[in-house]
Amino acid sequence: MTYPITVAGVTRELPLCPLNDEVMIGAFVIFGDVELTCACAKALLEIAPEYDYMIAPEAKAIPLIHEMARQSGRNHYFLVRKKPKLYMGDVFEVEDVSITTEGKQKLYMSAADAALMKGKRILIIDDVTSTGGSFKAVEHLVKMAGGIVAGKMAVLAEGKAAEREDIRYLQPLPFFDKDGNPLK
Repeated sequence: MTYPITVAGVTRELPLCPLNDEVMIGAFVIFGDVELTCACAKALLEIAPEYDYMIAPEAKAIPLIHEMARQSGRNHYFLVRKKPKLYMGDVFEVEDVSITTEGKQKLYMSAADAALMKGKRILIIDDVTSTGGSFKAVEHLVKMAGGIVAGKMAVLAEGKAAEREDIRYLQPLPFFDKDGNPLK
């Protein structure tokens, strides 16, 4: 089963994947889709608030934030990692719960990145937001670093996330019942 969606002028068929026995989600994956990534980056930049730097959680938002930085002429952005890397040195960490990742996970930001964020307006980017858990975790890291959250943006707002006023997004995405029908 798939769900057709047009976002930033590009139409794709999203495979529907079971979240549990009753609910399915539309799998929005921009990895490897240059046309979709470029179109979404352009559309998000058109509605972005003023910011100094962008940050995104690993991993699906990486091509999106990279393309947004390229299109905006900015040479630097930050990533929040799922595991600390040796080159990161000292790290800040926070717990995150995502509907697409089993159990709790930790997110990490390097102290060097945190130092660059201090007093700066930071725009948080993600591909899809649903529960808002990833945004909350990244926002917590930005604030721990002394950064100022300039805004939160996603390509798609899934389910009730589309009702939130603190997130800018391009398109809503419903949840689906086990037969593939959009839930209200």
